[in-house]
Amino acid sequence: MSTALLPTTVNAAEYTSNGAITFEVDPNPTNPVDPTDPEKPVDPVDPTDPDGPNPGTAGPLSIDFASSFQFGNQLITSETKDYYAQLQEFTAGAAGPNYVQVTDKRGTQEGWSLSVVQNGQFKTADDEELVGASLSIASGATTSVTDMQYAPTVTASHTFVPDSEVTLVNAPVGKGMGTWIYKFGNDATEGSTAVKLNVPGSSVKLAKEYRTTLTWNLKNVPDNIGSN
Repeated sequence: MSTALLPTTVNAAEYTSNGAITFEVDPNPTNPVDPTDPEKPVDPVDPTDPDGPNPGTAGPLSIDFASSFQFGNQLITSETKDYYAQLQEFTAGAAGPNYVQVTDKRGTQEGWSLSVVQNGQFKTADDEELVGASLSIASGATTSVTDMQYAPTVTASHTFVPDSEVTLVNAPVGKGMGTWIYKFGNDATEGSTAVKLNVPGSSVKLAKEYRTTLTWNLKNVPDNIGSN
């Protein structure tokens, strides 16, 4: 007597289930990270203010941190001299290039732009001007944990004109998402000469401290003209 073979079933039934995740805009502040290792959180020191740096701005599009430039104590001279800003120090004891950090957590890919203005010439508390002094940055570069295909365009070098605003970082539509570092020098060695103050020998130098301020402006749309 023969035995009948039952058919082999490969797929008896099919059913579809789902996986889903929804991201929301994050309004919380973003903490500063190391300009040479953007996955590493840091606590920056402000060399011009013992109370520490200003906190980052609020909202999903934010300036998280910007270095202050300390050129130290210098001897009065009649020679034209270049002075270089100290490196950005951190409370843990390390140091790296000076930098500005921007975060875009809007989730819209709208782009943005970062500009800055030097608010007047270096002056004493009595309004005495360091005539002809010229602040400049060099070796400007960007880094992030985000894929570099989304990197904003940055200005590599610039000499400031007091009271004149300039766009230094520009993220067109589809770029600049996540946290981005605009650093002056790729490492501490390069950064040690990347922020310069040139003071003419002809400028009268009093035995006082001279200061200026920089105002960084983050706009929620890209600069269509591009970085200057």
